[in-house]
Amino acid sequence: MHKPLLVTEFLDRARTHYGDDEAVVATSGERFTYDELGERADRFAAALQERGIEKGDRVAILDPNTHYHLEAAYGIMQIGAVHTPLNYRLTPDDFEYILSDAGVDAIYADYDFAERIEAIRDEVPTETFITNDVDAVEGNWEAFDDVLESAGTEYDRPEMDEDEIITINYTSGTTGDPKGVCRTHRCETLHAYLVVAHQELADDDTYLWTLPMFHANGWGHIFAVTGIGAKHVCARGVDAGDIFEAVRDENVSYMCGAPTVLNMLVDYYDEYEPETTGDSPVRLATAGSAPPEATIRTVEEEFGWYLKHVYGATETGPLITTSDARRHFEAGSDDRFRIKKRQGLAYLGTEIRVVDEDGTDVPRDDETLGEVVVRGNQIMEKYWNKPEATEEAFSDRIEGYYHTGDLATIDENGMIAIQDRKKDIIISGGENISSIELEDALFDHPEVSDVAVIPSPSDEWGETPKAFVVPASGDPDEPGVTTDELLEFTKENLAGYKAVRRTEFVEQLPTTATGKIQKYELRQEEWEGEERMVGQG
Repeated sequence: MHKPLLVTEFLDRARTHYGDDEAVVATSGERFTYDELGERADRFAAALQERGIEKGDRVAILDPNTHYHLEAAYGIMQIGAVHTPLNYRLTPDDFEYILSDAGVDAIYADYDFAERIEAIRDEVPTETFITNDVDAVEGNWEAFDDVLESAGTEYDRPEMDEDEIITINYTSGTTGDPKGVCRTHRCETLHAYLVVAHQELADDDTYLWTLPMFHANGWGHIFAVTGIGAKHVCARGVDAGDIFEAVRDENVSYMCGAPTVLNMLVDYYDEYEPETTGDSPVRLATAGSAPPEATIRTVEEEFGWYLKHVYGATETGPLITTSDARRHFEAGSDDRFRIKKRQGLAYLGTEIRVVDEDGTDVPRDDETLGEVVVRGNQIMEKYWNKPEATEEAFSDRIEGYYHTGDLATIDENGMIAIQDRKKDIIISGGENISSIELEDALFDHPEVSDVAVIPSPSDEWGETPKAFVVPASGDPDEPGVTTDELLEFTKENLAGYKAVRRTEFVEQLPTTATGKIQKYELRQEEWEGEERMVGQG
């Protein structure tokens, strides 16, 4: 039997089986059942149709993890329109490009960000502008709640096919203009199924939204958490004290956090010693660069949380691997930290390979470097209006696999360990140096709170490692450690040629909304005036 896989079925299922159960805890403290969430989504769907939005039209959302995002997203998708979430850290120029590139017809924008849309509204094709607080926004905007109240609950749900585009997620645009990652009903649905399985979601889970909902649809959690009938706890931003309070008061059992978020939590815990759990045990998924072992140890042994390290990209679902391979480590053993720092094993139905320049699989020796390529049902369909970029992404080294641009090794069990991005690998005197390996070594120094290592121009070696260090003291002028001391520290732990020879102490590192460090900003500044970077990939 073939039954179409449609993203609308996630909310449909929750309404059928959990209609009277709490679905959402809003940032305002309001609480909504799944019946109430569903009715508000219906009203938004009806309102969009009243304003001429049809199946296939793009509707954007610019929102910091409030209940409005969930309502708008399902309202959009219920009429077959294309959910187009926006990164709230972007500039008006970025929004102008995306709204024009996608041909967005309508937008809901939170009051905190609507001014950035107002600044470019005359330059974009968008005609419908809705916000959640018109009194806080300049210009002619409609009020979300008024729109719902006047719309009613009746709308026409069109026939939909699982191979139709239902979401477009724009990449961060660190190399050129952002690209619209097109995802179908089918790949969104199957990715959500994988999240349910590998993140062990159940209907009695309470999920805390520390991860942006816009980010590849919040790692698929707007679908998975809803479909399984669990509870969403919304949060407008990432504040360590608020996170611990929500975990305790709402009995949060699952959340996500980049390594920078984990560092924030560890620092807060060290200073204030908050309670770290409510009535439920806590699982936490982290992604990006591997957290330092000391961070994982604190999270698991002092917080009492269970950490899962996952990996992927906007184009890949995003999640394609997990370090949660419990048959490869003993519970409670220090060996688990070595495994949990790896990006890990492929998700179900996902094929991960590490290949050399010729597209040949590298040996499973955990030493030979290659690019991670992937096939799976959760991989994107294409880039919006970018056929050449799509072709390159799926055919660079080997045909039919998405090329991640990440360099990794692979061990005898097929577990990958990312060593660097192609553009972040440091080539010094012909030797490849992993910036991630250097960062991991520096994290072990007690005076280092956060760090990013990039290639720096060198007349002698072409390029040499440079570390941007956030000191534990918080004061770049009084970091408590010198560059020479960090040089000797890395020499003690790594081969001499890998040692970090340049250091800049900073108050903070540039990050994305998901907490990933934006090394490209550091590289651009460091290499300004140079013709090219040796290791630019």
